[in-house]
Amino acid sequence: MKKIWIIFMALMLMMNVAACGLDGQKSGALETESTSVETIRETENVSEQTEMNDSKRVTSDNSEETEADTAMKMKVQIGNQSFTATLEDNTAVRELVDMMREAPVSIDMSDYSGFEKVGSLGRSLTTDNHQTTTSAGDIVLYNGDNIVMFYGSNSWSYTRIGHIDDLTGWEETLGSGSITAMFSIEE
Repeated sequence: MKKIWIIFMALMLMMNVAACGLDGQKSGALETESTSVETIRETENVSEQTEMNDSKRVTSDNSEETEADTAMKMKVQIGNQSFTATLEDNTAVRELVDMMREAPVSIDMSDYSGFEKVGSLGRSLTTDNHQTTTSAGDIVLYNGDNIVMFYGSNSWSYTRIGHIDDLTGWEETLGSGSITAMFSIEE
């Protein structure tokens, strides 16, 4: 046991000498670690600045627009009511936008469980499902080929499509029965 204690203490002494350096300066390992930490901090700062710059752009009249101002919009027409939705940026949305550019997409939707309307898109889109808790106004892709519009809340694995910007009249318009929703791109 005494030998193990002596070996342990000798190792601790060697690590201490190596860490401090013989002439009182930092050892190469510590300098590298310190430089790495500084590099990571600088990279984080540059990333934050890039994200801030990417979320703004200068218009022709030199005013700034945020990403929310330039996000793609979709019109959702239900009967004589019209709503605008801000779209997500993912593959499924790009595929849906391509469909809407060819012609407005009409979907017959039925009520499900008193918190959502669901209807078949008629074709499958690329999914990027994530466990999600939805809220009123969320529009999602379910099982790759069903569009779901929420007027309540649910937790499930969905691909987000978008969200209704102004929920005034949303729940009343969806009602309790079946509806036909017309989706078109706003340009």
